[in-house]
Amino acid sequence: MADVSTDTGEERALALDATDDPASRRSDFLIPPAVGGAFPLTAYLAGNSLGLQPRATRAELMADLDAWEEYGVRGHTEADRPWVSYHEALREPSARLVGARPDEVVVMNTLTVNLHLLLASFYRPTSIRHRIVIEDRAFSSDSYAVRSHVALRGHDPETAVLRLRPRPGEDVLRTEDVAKTLHDHAHSIATVLMGGVNYLTGEVMDMAEITAAGHEVGALVGWDLAHAAGNIPLHLHDWDVDFAAWCTYKYLNSGPGAVAGAFIHERHLAEPSTPRLEGWWSTDPASRFEMRPVSEPQHSADAWSLSNPPIFAMGPVRTSLQIFDEVGMDALRARSLRLTAYLRELLDALAQRADIAIVTPADDDHHGAQLSVRVPVDAADLVERLSSNWGVVADDRQPDIVRLAPAPLYCTYHDCWRAAEALSWELKGEAL
Repeated sequence: MADVSTDTGEERALALDATDDPASRRSDFLIPPAVGGAFPLTAYLAGNSLGLQPRATRAELMADLDAWEEYGVRGHTEADRPWVSYHEALREPSARLVGARPDEVVVMNTLTVNLHLLLASFYRPTSIRHRIVIEDRAFSSDSYAVRSHVALRGHDPETAVLRLRPRPGEDVLRTEDVAKTLHDHAHSIATVLMGGVNYLTGEVMDMAEITAAGHEVGALVGWDLAHAAGNIPLHLHDWDVDFAAWCTYKYLNSGPGAVAGAFIHERHLAEPSTPRLEGWWSTDPASRFEMRPVSEPQHSADAWSLSNPPIFAMGPVRTSLQIFDEVGMDALRARSLRLTAYLRELLDALAQRADIAIVTPADDDHHGAQLSVRVPVDAADLVERLSSNWGVVADDRQPDIVRLAPAPLYCTYHDCWRAAEALSWELKGEAL
């Protein structure tokens, strides 16, 4: 863990913030006003749920609206950023973000839609090999998606979905236990779909090792990167991942319900036997407007896209990806580790006096920006009090988890101090 002072006072937080850090782009974001407490702005530690708005987003959206006003339908080909190829500008920066080759990435739809499209291709059940493996504490949408695919193919979700549970008394999965489960059920597993960073605990999974273990038993392996993209460095191509999907509204700050991303490893792109659902945008753009009745799929991830891109949803993604390109994931990850190490020190000090526990692993390789804290009171009520009394924005997962995520682009050490101080007062009635 990064070396930080054990001083828990506000002065230390302010001194740390006074040190110039080019990975901090706080001035580029709009920080919401606080609804309570003595500070004018929120201490916003909920970027794992919805990232903040970059200042440049409004101008990006207005430019696209102006093009619609000026060109009408001709904007498809004549706008400064022609709509027919708009999505192509997102390909390379998205690929850099997730460690992929440009032809392996496409930005389209929303996260669960992309998961369904990918499962249509990479869940290929047989009478014997028809199980899908997920975490027992997977995000509910993932559970619903895999259960629906299992049922759609004629299998029983209660037996065909294999859920990975931590050891008794533990909160997070162990990589060796995941690998053992895969090998113990090797004959029956068709597909593995797990979260790269678990939404509840904040645990970073060993994606390379688990992918390799899945391949060893003959399964296809995919990842939901909703809490990983923009949070931790990713190397999907080198890790040999078969498929992945991610949203862009959490750490990627592209706005609520923003258009999402998908990855398909290059070995599947030109393979004629790879099944997929198709639409107008799947076919070769050179012949797209000839309106042929049979698709001529592209040898890229674009073959999984269906419809023309939602332009007004893509502008904010352009803005976000530009910021990530300018700062770089390595610099952001380094700052993230410093912030979470500092926040963990404060929470550890509080844990000596209050009945709380950090369930997120301490090892830097196994956590991102999010620290999940188990609290002895109703988590939703506590989160409401943090906001109304202190202007600290966090989120809860019932019954007893509070999630604190100091997103490195815009959060500060003082935000972390404020969150820990607020927790101390709300739980103990005293300063940290």
